[in-house]
Amino acid sequence: MMPHPTSTTTFQNVARIGLGAFMVVAGLGHLTYARREFQAQVPDFVPFDKDTVVLQSGVVEIGLGLALLLWKRRRVEMGLGLGAFYAAVFPGNIHQYTHHISAFGLDTDAKRLGRLFFQPVLIGTALWSTGALAALQRKR
Repeated sequence: MMPHPTSTTTFQNVARIGLGAFMVVAGLGHLTYARREFQAQVPDFVPFDKDTVVLQSGVVEIGLGLALLLWKRRRVEMGLGLGAFYAAVFPGNIHQYTHHISAFGLDTDAKRLGRLFFQPVLIGTALWSTGALAALQRKR
């Protein structure tokens, strides 16, 4: 288990709360209004029904978002989990780019390519805002 940081800054807390809210909304989108859009991002090599993958990942996103918002004692672990989740879904973003799939307003290869550079920002924000980055650095 990672050592818990003694504190995070107000700016980190605002970022963590923003990520948590973003994840809850995105998860709800998986289950409802954006379900078809998310299905377009599931890579063809995933050996499961795309709709099932979208529904299950939506539940995971809602859980991660609520954990970020409510489970402050385990925010380091939640940050590590969210960072890992963002890394795990990155192949879907690559799939959308390499297969020229329009979804979420990403209707050009330039827009889809630009999105690929946003994923590391999400990973970094998840780690930084929860104190996980500092905990990993202390562990070294």
